[in-house]
Amino acid sequence: MNTSQTIYDLIGEEQIRLLTHYFYQEVAKNKDLKRLYPEDLLPAENRLFLFLLQVFGGPETYSEQRGHPRLRMRHAKWKIDATMRDHWMTAMLSALDKLSLEQNIKEAMLSYFVNAANHMINHA
Repeated sequence: MNTSQTIYDLIGEEQIRLLTHYFYQEVAKNKDLKRLYPEDLLPAENRLFLFLLQVFGGPETYSEQRGHPRLRMRHAKWKIDATMRDHWMTAMLSALDKLSLEQNIKEAMLSYFVNAANHMINHA
């Protein structure tokens, strides 16, 4: 992976869209995770897609539409403990495993997800 290339440059928008779709398929199957979402998962899927595009070096549409991500603040209304983090990580790992990515790209994405998921914990 060339250090000047972003994950977005390397895998493209469609792979990020697929990752997001696969993730929400997993959310729908996990009753503990699903209860944090409204019945219709599509708006959340669209927001995560735009967020991940931006995070991985693509267009900044998320911030243009919604402002600064402020992840902890946006997630503060839900009790997120280590167990909930693990549910989220399991869903994201399953989604990531469905993509055919080079190992170094997958590891870079995984590193981001682990750090972000750990940062969201707001209850012991």
